[in-house]
Amino acid sequence: MLLPWASVIVGLALLVWSADRFIYGSAGLARTMGISPLIVGMVIVGFGTSAPELVVSVIAAAQGSPGISMGNAIGSNLANTALILGAVALIKPFTVQRGVLKVEIPMVLGVSVAVYLMALDGWLTYRDGAMLAIGLIGFLSWMVYSAKRGEAPIVIEGDDIPNNVPTGKAAVWIIVGLLLLVVSSQALVWGATQIAAQFGVSDLVIGLTVVAIGTSLPELAASVAGIVKGENDIALGNILGSNLFNLLAIMQAPAWIAPGLVPDGMVERDLPVMVGITLLLLIFAWGFGSRQPRVNRLEGGVLISTYIAYTVYLIMTSTSA
Repeated sequence: MLLPWASVIVGLALLVWSADRFIYGSAGLARTMGISPLIVGMVIVGFGTSAPELVVSVIAAAQGSPGISMGNAIGSNLANTALILGAVALIKPFTVQRGVLKVEIPMVLGVSVAVYLMALDGWLTYRDGAMLAIGLIGFLSWMVYSAKRGEAPIVIEGDDIPNNVPTGKAAVWIIVGLLLLVVSSQALVWGATQIAAQFGVSDLVIGLTVVAIGTSLPELAASVAGIVKGENDIALGNILGSNLFNLLAIMQAPAWIAPGLVPDGMVERDLPVMVGITLLLLIFAWGFGSRQPRVNRLEGGVLISTYIAYTVYLIMTSTSA
């Protein structure tokens, strides 16, 4: 009974640490090779924070647990938007730049709606994976192009990009980080499937809750740190960038590795909730006519309450079934 929980806890802790080491090695090697700090910061460091979700989803799909794979991606977005941004707003209300309000948040909403429409037929196929891949390439190209024009797209933490890391040291951390990412993901997926079996719930439910919250811890840490330091753009940028990567990249894992039926409940329940919460964030961020768009403590409380209500409903209906 305790072994699966220990496997999940140890797996999550090792997952977060190994992702950090993998990012350190990859970013250090890229800088040594002369790759632009802009590319390193936006692509390697920025999306590297989503490495836990990506590796877990790949391992889960490969081991025949598409519910964990898809649930991890959708659940991470739910946790990022409602739980993490809600908690951040409770700690310190944050402002939203009008550029983010007009472009980035609607972009996340648009991609969320697109994924929902894609899943309406009840299948996730190779064609869906190809469409997501095209969307990811387009998103990355837009980020780089906008940044070079000085238009400040989604802002992602870049202060910790390592400099002057010896090539050998960087290579070692890349290898060690990648190996531990795989091992810790396997431990996490095994523990999650065992817990699901013990409680009589589906892999999807565990993916939407335990796995998703656990793999979202790096985003929580980065966002809280950003708000505390007064760097609202970085706090919000980490979440928006992660949400887009979850949908455009991580949802590709089950599409390519284990194409098939979308788990029961995702189309009717989870995807609409994800779209609704993203829309709620957009409405709150408009500020209801205030000069400076912001998310206040009351709105943060609404986001967290919505997430708690969804999670309670999810668990109660799953266990009763």
